[in-house]
Amino acid sequence: MRYLAGSEVLKNAELSGCMLKTRRCHWIGWPKDVSLSKDRCAESKEVRVLFRQLEYFVAVAQERHFARAAEKCYVSQPALSAAIAKLERELNVTLINRGHSFEGLTPEGERLVLWARRILAEHDAFKAEVNAVRSGITGTLRLGTVPTASTTASLVLSAFCSAQPLVQVQIRSRLAATELYRQLREFELDAAIVHAAPEDARDVDLVPLYAEHYVLLAPTDMLATSASTLSWPDAAQLPLALLTADMRDRQIIDEAFARHAITVTPQVETDSVASLFAQVATGNWACIVPHTWLWTSPPGGAIGAVEMVDPVLTAEIILATNSAGPGSPVTRALVTSAQKLALNEFFDTQLTAITRRR
Repeated sequence: MRYLAGSEVLKNAELSGCMLKTRRCHWIGWPKDVSLSKDRCAESKEVRVLFRQLEYFVAVAQERHFARAAEKCYVSQPALSAAIAKLERELNVTLINRGHSFEGLTPEGERLVLWARRILAEHDAFKAEVNAVRSGITGTLRLGTVPTASTTASLVLSAFCSAQPLVQVQIRSRLAATELYRQLREFELDAAIVHAAPEDARDVDLVPLYAEHYVLLAPTDMLATSASTLSWPDAAQLPLALLTADMRDRQIIDEAFARHAITVTPQVETDSVASLFAQVATGNWACIVPHTWLWTSPPGGAIGAVEMVDPVLTAEIILATNSAGPGSPVTRALVTSAQKLALNEFFDTQLTAITRRR
């Protein structure tokens, strides 16, 4: 751990928006008389302008449209365009290809936008750290989840939000794993609950949460009496509704069938697990879903659940965060909370209780 010297803290405080508006500082541990010269305040103003320019540049890169970027930044389009043009002059490099509209970033822009995102993220993290020191952890946690893990986010957040009552949470649950990893690396998300994917997991830190198992839900008249398990070849004989082929869980399911040289063609495909439950409720289809959904929608009555075996497949679900820097106080608090969870035991208990009920 590296501690900031007093001069570094003073400089960082100015970078966070010239919070020191007077010539006297009253921060614990600092001398009470720290004079800020006119040159220093002018420099701080320039820094604030630079952050605003970087914010506009990143917004254009993300939105790929000047008008939408301006709307996102709450400024007029001419003001946004002028600020980016000024940044280009100061850097002596062209960042954006312009025609009648946005035509993409230049090669130099593609390289520099990565740095711009990181600078803005660390700037925000520094301000959040100051606020945490002064008044506790506040701010907004931007959490992404793959669709099949959307319900388990509440279990991850329950203890976290109890410990951090001043933090707000925004959940994005309609993104594929590849997109979640990209948004983490580009500081558009603080954390993601996602399938472990070594090929996508560069520049991120991982905390194991639980392992998914797979269960088949079906009307009870499609299942053998008192059965608690079902083989993949037997499942292939049923009318199936499955997740869409681009989703990681569907790919794992297809791999299980392929081990038996079976290719399934479901009549119904959807990107929503909740939709699969609804298909089963009609009495016309069976579906295969992660067992982690059973705690929110336990089967009963005319619907039964059996565990898929031969083979029993698992898929590891992790909490991923950006590995750059110390991270924000909100992100660190989430990681600390997640490391204390015992979700495998919770889900396995639920699965055993439901399958034995048959």
